[in-house]
Amino acid sequence: MANPIKPNNWDDLTVRITSSIAMVAIGAVGVVAGGIWFQMMVVFVAAIMIWELWKMIAPHRDTAAALLAAATTAILSAMLTDAGSPWFLFLVVPISGALVLKKLRFTFLMYALMTLVASYALVQFRDDFGALWIIWLLLVVIASDVLGYFAGRTFGGPKFWPAISPKKTWSGTAAGWIGAGGIGMIFAISTDAGMILVPLSMLLSFAGQMGDIAESAIKRRTGIKDSSTLIPGHGGVLDRFDALLGVAFVMFIAVNIMNLSGVAF
Repeated sequence: MANPIKPNNWDDLTVRITSSIAMVAIGAVGVVAGGIWFQMMVVFVAAIMIWELWKMIAPHRDTAAALLAAATTAILSAMLTDAGSPWFLFLVVPISGALVLKKLRFTFLMYALMTLVASYALVQFRDDFGALWIIWLLLVVIASDVLGYFAGRTFGGPKFWPAISPKKTWSGTAAGWIGAGGIGMIFAISTDAGMILVPLSMLLSFAGQMGDIAESAIKRRTGIKDSSTLIPGHGGVLDRFDALLGVAFVMFIAVNIMNLSGVAF
């Protein structure tokens, strides 16, 4: 009897790379342009992520998903345009969605809140520190993801958290830390930021991996494979940017702690 044909671990690589190139090109234009262009791009992506989050939990409630996405666009745009906007506006979408949901209310509340805060943080980080440091954050995420992907597919080995993310291995996780540390080293050498960037980049790699794990946990609980099918080879927007959410959220906390401590980034 012939052996059954096994799926090739690399079958999705071409589509994945093509989609990645397109996303990098669009993202690079937004990052370099900055200002209202970067803001609009981030707000648009945030609205889609909220829509996908809702659809994962309540897939048949399309009207509510659209309303929450629209509210995300309006609130984030207002907060980014008017620095005096009250911080409680961050809670409007998470609390509204949680009150309407019949299941996973706390999950939606916390993940939606992280999405809004992280999206806001990315725009503020670009405005305060410039395109170079947004590029650093993006390269940390990309290096962590790419090295983790190839190391995991090549070496395999023990699973990192099999109950939540059965494909993620320790080899891929560690490779992601190393890749992010390498990016930190490059930026430490080429700027005056110092070698603190190396461990900080590795910490952000871990934050990104936890962002990925958090979304994986939601998908496991809702029994779906991808947050949507918007991006060929990657699934949904949330599938692609879950790590960046974790990175931006942790960086937002780190920058504010440094500011309160009188330490300049």
